Amino acid sequence: MKALVTGGGGFLGGAIAAKLAARGDDVRSFSRGSHAELASLGVEHVRGDLADSEAVSRAVRDCEVVFHVGAKPGVWGPYADYFATNVTGTDNVITACHHEGVHKLIYTSTPSVVFGGSDQEGVDESASYPSRYETAYPETKAIAERKVLESNTPELATVALRPHLIWGPGDNHLVPRIVARGRAGKLRKIGRRPCLVDSVYIDNAADAHILAFEKLTPEAACAGKPYFISNGEPLPVFELINKILAAAGVPPVTRSIPVSLAVAVGWMMEKVYGAASIKEEPPMTRFLAHQLATSHWFDISAARRDLGYTPSVTIAEGLDRLKRSFEP
Repeated sequence: MKALVTGGGGFLGGAIAAKLAARGDDVRSFSRGSHAELASLGVEHVRGDLADSEAVSRAVRDCEVVFHVGAKPGVWGPYADYFATNVTGTDNVITACHHEGVHKLIYTSTPSVVFGGSDQEGVDESASYPSRYETAYPETKAIAERKVLESNTPELATVALRPHLIWGPGDNHLVPRIVARGRAGKLRKIGRRPCLVDSVYIDNAADAHILAFEKLTPEAACAGKPYFISNGEPLPVFELINKILAAAGVPPVTRSIPVSLAVAVGWMMEKVYGAASIKEEPPMTRFLAHQLATSHWFDISAARRDLGYTPSVTIAEGLDRLKRSFEP
């Protein structure tokens, strides 16, 4: 099988590409940079931007399946930048799939597409999109997710996966940020409620994408549907953060601030950073404050049933692997 992984140079995209290569599949990666580690696995690389329709078409050509993982993440930056990558880029992928005769499209979404700022406890895929979003990333990902699912046809079967808080060795986003802020003493608990959150170890997230590919056909139960993906082991958010810090040899977070203060600080920082046109992400935003001060864990029984998904690496085992990755 010839597979394209957009965002193959990223944490999740790279893990999917590596697993496909290990299966013996012919794998192509598409991203803006070059990645020697993928080349060492025999992965072909096409360099380009998702917003460039011609580059996307070249990447999709001759492929049988597309794993559309590439996206602009984060909670800060111009809306137009997020729209260009996450929405226009997804439009380009869908168009290229139709033009090049691709029959399967697996889209990496996010649970934040249904996050409206309040607790989400054991919610399933019936959860609706909120009427408004606090930041561009979940809004543009929600637009793209709907486009992918609405594109499901007998000619192009589609499915969307919503992995939550992916972490593990090699993470270049979540874990480094937590560890850097922990070492600098810049982390604070938000509120005093033990808010439960789901997370997913990197191998499990990648496995879910492979399973989705294997199950996906025009007649499959998963065709045209979204699925929450997690380890199925929700923990209080700062218990998870402290476990990650412990794996890196960093002291735990013990101090806390009220939710209202965190939200106010986030609002103020958004205004200041926006007025000064600062590109760097603020230490706090309203979206981040609400994420850290609410529960968001999900019912993954649909993924278990329709995809055959069972997390193979527990949080405890994943933390042990993470700890070993920090050792010299």
